[in-house]
Amino acid sequence: MKGIVISAPNSGSGKTILTSGLIKALMDLNYTVFPCKTGPDYIDTAFLGRAAKYMAQNLDMHLQGDIKHAIDVEKDLCIVEGAMGYFDGIYNTFENSSFNIAKNLNLDTVLIYTPKGEMFSAIPKIKGMVDFAGNIKGIIFNRISKHYYELLKSALEQHVDIKVLGFIEEKDDYILQSRHLGLIQSSEIEDIDKKVNTMAENIKKNIDIETMLSLFKDVEAFKKAKYDKTGFRAAIAMDKAFSFYYRENLEILNSLFDVTYFSPIEDDKLPECDFLYLGGGYPEVFKKELSRNKTMLNSIRQYSQNGGYIFAECGGLMYLTKEIDGFEMTGVFDGISYMTDRLQNFGYVDVEIKNDCLIGKKGDKFTGHEFHKSLSQINCVNLLTVKKTMGNRITECGYQVNNTFAMYQHVSFLGSFNIIENIISNMKGE
Repeated sequence: MKGIVISAPNSGSGKTILTSGLIKALMDLNYTVFPCKTGPDYIDTAFLGRAAKYMAQNLDMHLQGDIKHAIDVEKDLCIVEGAMGYFDGIYNTFENSSFNIAKNLNLDTVLIYTPKGEMFSAIPKIKGMVDFAGNIKGIIFNRISKHYYELLKSALEQHVDIKVLGFIEEKDDYILQSRHLGLIQSSEIEDIDKKVNTMAENIKKNIDIETMLSLFKDVEAFKKAKYDKTGFRAAIAMDKAFSFYYRENLEILNSLFDVTYFSPIEDDKLPECDFLYLGGGYPEVFKKELSRNKTMLNSIRQYSQNGGYIFAECGGLMYLTKEIDGFEMTGVFDGISYMTDRLQNFGYVDVEIKNDCLIGKKGDKFTGHEFHKSLSQINCVNLLTVKKTMGNRITECGYQVNNTFAMYQHVSFLGSFNIIENIISNMKGE
């Protein structure tokens, strides 16, 4: 399999729609594509996965450890969309940045550059990135006219050793709208396929795909890890309110359990299961729909009260409180959730368990990520000490009632497999 990284100097450069269009264009040329995204983002991966018709994989050294083991699929091509700016990593470093991950995988990078109010000033900026990185081999100018592109191309080729691959014109068709946690989900955009198809056609017209393919380098696909079936059944919430799941988490759970997916919005009740996984998403956006489904709320509440095993992250935690912004939820935890107008916690965290609980023993540690504007006030003992990675901020989180555990932090079972191991041990009564 051959791979490339698609990145940019900063966020908001149009990477996601362009990368989705590139995937579609390559598939139209009969290539199979394994889509990946650096960092912890869930929303962009859904766009990439939709374009590739295959669930996208996050690549994140902080959450997963050895990211090479996350590449466990053999396709013709692996296309990795970079998160944020190319060198933006944890805190004020390039650790775990797209640059760091590209180096770790020995892949080269195509830079998406969107000029804003500049002419020749773009050239030294690009040269600085190229010289610093050593692995930026191609560039695509985005959201510019053909005339503007030709001026920049001529100047760039005189001063920088880089393949100028083409340009994308500025069109409203290529704009993806955002909300408080990032882009609006691909599942909520009615004409998303049309947008991606239009971008793919523009790429075929204005990008030198043959030269770009020459920049792809070999990337090894590792064999999938094998897990013994537990004999237990798992239910996973999956709809427009709950869709923030890492591919490896679903793969691991499907290996360990007999999995059923269900919708807390549409289905009448929780399916028969021994374990319930409530991931993150947008329950605050779809609180009315969730609140109206009383039979589902009662079903999950009863399941927890009867000792059913539940693991919930972020949006899943909110759903397990009594209400979100006044709208009734399951009430598993004695507390409420509500939205604020600013980010409450954002970024990577290092977590230590304070007391024995469903997901581990006192002193156990794992890594996570937070990104939320909501707050939850829960009348329950905090079970986790949460430290900002490379920072000084320390908070507390993590709540348990019966066999239900919930927290704001998102985790990868690839890097924190001990969490799911401990849950299974508790289910077995060990």
